[in-house]
Amino acid sequence: MFVRSIPLLFLCAVLWQPSNASAEVWELRTYTTNDGKLDDLHARFRDHTVGLFSKHGMESLGYWVPTDSPRSANTLIYVIRHESRDAAKVSWKAFLSDPDWQKVYRESEADGPILAKAPESVYMEATDYSPTFQAGKKSDDAVYELRIYRTNDGKLPNLDARFRDHTIDIFDRHGMQSVGYWHPADPPGAENTLIYMLRHKSRDAAKASWTAFSNDEEWKKVAQESQKDGRFLRERPEVIYMTPTDYSALR
Repeated sequence: MFVRSIPLLFLCAVLWQPSNASAEVWELRTYTTNDGKLDDLHARFRDHTVGLFSKHGMESLGYWVPTDSPRSANTLIYVIRHESRDAAKVSWKAFLSDPDWQKVYRESEADGPILAKAPESVYMEATDYSPTFQAGKKSDDAVYELRIYRTNDGKLPNLDARFRDHTIDIFDRHGMQSVGYWHPADPPGAENTLIYMLRHKSRDAAKASWTAFSNDEEWKKVAQESQKDGRFLRERPEVIYMTPTDYSALR
């Protein structure tokens, strides 16, 4: 049977989910390939996988490759939307059992496995301040920035309030376009993690925007006043700059 040829960890990554969630969810997935296999993964997504996702009710937000080595040579990051957590479970089951996918999988891995390990998956729920993203004009120079903030105990609501009331507006003022803001759906991330994505006109524009943001008088005041009772973040943010693939809806 084909299913036996799929690594058990891959099956677990896509099929294990709580069964009581009915609200819209987003899924952040990270694939790490074996050496020299990233182009094969792109071909599979470009020619088959994205279309099969759509066939089974999974909406693609975007597909990106990190800009910095070593991940630029072996990593694909993407975000898809599901109608609910239960719908995600149904969609993934249908996808894995689809004869077209089974055929593509077998043929694309004839010369060896594409992935070096099981995909990483984080189910996410949009925050109440996550905007409706308008992609605007496509650009070959555009870069996306994925940022992950992990807070000290009890500080996630404070961080959310700062983003809701101040940070996003200041981002916009300095040319940083907000794509989305999410919390992981499952603990412990649900209690202490904010995941968000920005779009910049270029990597140089990103650097200039962050410098302007850091020097913004309103931001300096907000950052100081909001943390009088303690720092929000327990560690430095995780930051990944990414370029969209040629098959990404967001460019």
